[in-house]
Amino acid sequence: MFKKLNMLLLIVLNLFEAEGKRIPVGGQAVIEGVLMKGKKLWGLAVRKSTGEIFTDQWPNSSRTERMPYKLPFIRGFVVMCEMMATGFKALSKSAEVALEETHEEFTWKDLLLSVAVAIFAVGGLFIALPLWSAKLLNLPPLMTNITEGVFRALIFISYVAVIGLWSDIQTVFKYHGAEHKTINAFESGLKMTPENIMTCSRIHPRCGTSFLLIAVIVSIIVFSPVKIFIGGSFIYQVLARIILIPVVIGISYEIIRLASNSGTIGKCLISPFLTLQYLTTREPDIKQAEVGLKSLDTAMNGGII
Repeated sequence: MFKKLNMLLLIVLNLFEAEGKRIPVGGQAVIEGVLMKGKKLWGLAVRKSTGEIFTDQWPNSSRTERMPYKLPFIRGFVVMCEMMATGFKALSKSAEVALEETHEEFTWKDLLLSVAVAIFAVGGLFIALPLWSAKLLNLPPLMTNITEGVFRALIFISYVAVIGLWSDIQTVFKYHGAEHKTINAFESGLKMTPENIMTCSRIHPRCGTSFLLIAVIVSIIVFSPVKIFIGGSFIYQVLARIILIPVVIGISYEIIRLASNSGTIGKCLISPFLTLQYLTTREPDIKQAEVGLKSLDTAMNGGII
């Protein structure tokens, strides 16, 4: 269960990096590699045990280019679902290449089962536990909801910090840093070399890590009416929050999108939420930066190097 939860977390941490307004690139870290999203292609680069870099690419098509999926507040949830499907595919492929293990073909049944297990774990750890903890304090409804949000944020941060102690996750976080550095170098107009990539920041404003903290704040507002005006048992409260997750995601996505496209003002507003990326990224070495560059070049169909 926790393996599937960690896989889901790694995907969510990168969900919305591909939604830049000026340059449509983004990506996520995978096992010993990086997945990048270009305008028309996905590009995967994975470091093999032999030292060679394996690459793969496939078409990038999104429902958010069509109605009604491209409408505000709907597109965020659609992007999340698409990125989860692609992320699981890339993680499965990277494990096969990097660990030299033969896996059965990844199917929609595997995806749905993994998501179901992960949602069950997320529902218990990040929804039920904060709600139960806040209710123990016997505070007024509004204060209970705020306290629940604070507990949710603390649990999430603690969870990320703990899994970051594992050597395998630390390696993934280094590739996460390499992915950010590569995108920052590209968006800054630098000549795309591993050396130049290493000079860039490992923090990026569109990272899903920032999205999750914003989602915690949004959830306080969205979940408040459930407790104040509807009420119900503890189980009902948990189920209501799970049902409202798409609403939280949709609103949080629009906030991230607006902030990332609002220049200096947007950067200032979102900057407090970027600090968590120091937990979810690590400084990569130049070989990992090379993998990030190869992934972006593959996504751009050889148009970078």
